[in-house]
Amino acid sequence: MRTVPAGGRARRAAAALVLAVCGTAALASCGRTITISDGPRQAAAPPAATAASALPPGGAAPGSAAPAGNTGLQIVDTTAAAAGLTGTGGTVVGAALQVDPPRWAQLTAVTSRALPSAHLVDVNGSTLYRFEGDAATPGRSQCNDACAVQWPPVTVRQGGNVYLSGVDPRQVGAIRRQDGGVQVTVGGRPVYRYAGDSRPGDLNGQGLGGTWFAVGPAGGRAGG
Repeated sequence: MRTVPAGGRARRAAAALVLAVCGTAALASCGRTITISDGPRQAAAPPAATAASALPPGGAAPGSAAPAGNTGLQIVDTTAAAAGLTGTGGTVVGAALQVDPPRWAQLTAVTSRALPSAHLVDVNGSTLYRFEGDAATPGRSQCNDACAVQWPPVTVRQGGNVYLSGVDPRQVGAIRRQDGGVQVTVGGRPVYRYAGDSRPGDLNGQGLGGTWFAVGPAGGRAGG
């Protein structure tokens, strides 16, 4: 029987911890753990392998149970596909009702002929938007109830992963919504889909009411 040195066992245990935190992502792609904020600013947290994220009072949202010891979100600087995942993680398209929060979400910076400035889409290619009505209280959504049906928030299950492509991980955070759900933020701004977008690359929500704009990789307006 081969004996493994104590130092080797310790290194293997540490690697297993990082893999447990980052899922199937490569170690080099492991990002950071963020806490879920109720305030206007998303503070940086320690690296994912060592962070112990705390929840604000109220606990998890219904249907968003987190793995034991994992109450924040993991920000992973790689795509879901590169991390070995397939499918959408549960993210729906257009006006489809998002009954349960996705297990994971993906934010990808793209350009298109219709909008040549960089803007974000989700794993389905749906354009993501920011709401000027959120500007008075950055990091806190003002789009709830009927508004959230027309402009579904980009949510993710508590304890889940947010995969990135072309987005600085330091710009990504999360807030607790009025209904208890966890919404992804970019540059401190909550991000949304539009129920009127049904195909990849649709930009039907761009400029609507002078208050909705495609969101850029740092949270600003894209082409607004």
